Amino acid sequence: MTSEHPPRIRVVSSAKAADTGGIGRASALLASGTIVSRILGFVKLIVLAGMIGAIGNGADAFALANQLPNTVYVIVAGGILTAVLVPQIVRASLNADGGAAYINKLLTLALLILGATTIVATLLAPAITGFIGLPLKGDQLGLAIAFAYWCLPQIFFYGLYTLLGEVLNARKSFGPSTWVPVLNNIVAIAGLVVFGLLFGADPNGQRSAGAFTPAMIAVLAGSATLGVAAQAVVLFYFWRRTGLRYRPDFHFRGVGLGTAGKMAGWTFGMLILSTAAGIVETQVALVATGKASVFVLATAWLIFMLPHSVITVSVATAYFTRMSEHASRGMFDLVRTDASSAIRGTTLMIVLASAVIAVCAYPFAAVFVRPFEQVQGIGNVIVAFILGLVAFCILFVLQRTFYALGDTRTPFFFTLFQVVLIVAGVLGCTLLPKEWIAVGIALVVTLSGIAQTVLAAVLLHRRLGGIDGRRILGSLARYLVAVLLPLALGLALLWLLGGAREGGFAVSGRLPAILSMILIGVVMSAAYFGMLLLMRSAELRAVVDPLRARLRR
Repeated sequence: MTSEHPPRIRVVSSAKAADTGGIGRASALLASGTIVSRILGFVKLIVLAGMIGAIGNGADAFALANQLPNTVYVIVAGGILTAVLVPQIVRASLNADGGAAYINKLLTLALLILGATTIVATLLAPAITGFIGLPLKGDQLGLAIAFAYWCLPQIFFYGLYTLLGEVLNARKSFGPSTWVPVLNNIVAIAGLVVFGLLFGADPNGQRSAGAFTPAMIAVLAGSATLGVAAQAVVLFYFWRRTGLRYRPDFHFRGVGLGTAGKMAGWTFGMLILSTAAGIVETQVALVATGKASVFVLATAWLIFMLPHSVITVSVATAYFTRMSEHASRGMFDLVRTDASSAIRGTTLMIVLASAVIAVCAYPFAAVFVRPFEQVQGIGNVIVAFILGLVAFCILFVLQRTFYALGDTRTPFFFTLFQVVLIVAGVLGCTLLPKEWIAVGIALVVTLSGIAQTVLAAVLLHRRLGGIDGRRILGSLARYLVAVLLPLALGLALLWLLGGAREGGFAVSGRLPAILSMILIGVVMSAAYFGMLLLMRSAELRAVVDPLRARLRR
């Protein structure tokens, strides 16, 4: 039987290898841009903490105001664009015009909605800030509102960036949307440097809310908004390079926008739920102002998101386009294979990243703050978040698999399940001592996320008739066994370097903390990959074999 069809077997294998290679190249391009952007993001956070402190009235007011554009944007359009755009554009690309008419109409409609939303939100800055920052009073509330007037225009530019970037991703041009955030960070860092030169630094957060002048507010918040605007507008250049031309089109009938609207409705409901949970988290965290609060949660979340952004998003974004193509052709067995490959490929690295960040939580915190009490505050929140990183990354792939299938209704219900758990748990955190409120919130988010991931996996299994569960669980079990020795070595090194005690080398300053993290990370990585090689991990061989072949060539 094999001898009758050797050409077909060779052709299928070659095509499969080429397809896998394409996914690998796209993921590598996405990861490289994300790494540079995230490094600059941490530099920006370090500089910001040096300018206004990590704990204090000014830091919390700015953190709250700078989160508002994301909050409003996510409610109005954030996940809707991701959930709807790529699958719909992939389907529209089968049209004779390659989807050009659909893209122009969709972009015109989205920009109108974003523009109107931005204007209304900016006019309502006092009401929005007062509602989300309910515990803020007096000068601190006034400062947050002043920051919000400068920050809320970011809504439009976040939406523009997402729209242009997702269209490029659907056209398999993955690089630009990943690399342009680098420009955002450069502009924002430059603004912070100017702030320091003009008004001086306050690394311990001792400057009162009333001490911020209009000029200080304009430079600090205005440069943040300018960075977001720069990353969005520059994508028009890459549109032209890929042959796309935007022409406003107000004739919204006839290109299937109704289907997109139905999908968007469920996603909109899901985002309302998530935002409601986020508002509850913020208000409970503000109870702890003066201890680990909003700024600390935001910093810990940024660290938590680092491996997710570099690894999971890079791999899943490339797979998402392919899953959408397979789903549009009814090839659901290939959708199932794609989802399994994406989960196993990402968790291979995410398990290691979780262990390294958990061990290095205190040194990581010491990069941003100096007093050991603040190091402990941020470090404990990092550990509480990082326990849920593997589940969070698996959930990301599962959710995008539903989106590729054109199903936004099911994600709404498993998000509702998570939000109920979060709201109940976070409200319970008000009973904790102030210094433990942020840690409690992070643990609630972690545990509810794990429960949500299990539910999402069960629902996707029913939808596809299976998700390659045994293979995925088998891989996860190997990764968890392989990481035990690296975890023990990392903790031993952390203890020797004084990373868990006041005055220890690993938490004595920025440079010692970075050197300690590099040493611990290298030792843990070598031990982890060594264990996987001894265990003959198929997933590791899938990564190592192409590298070996390339090096030999």
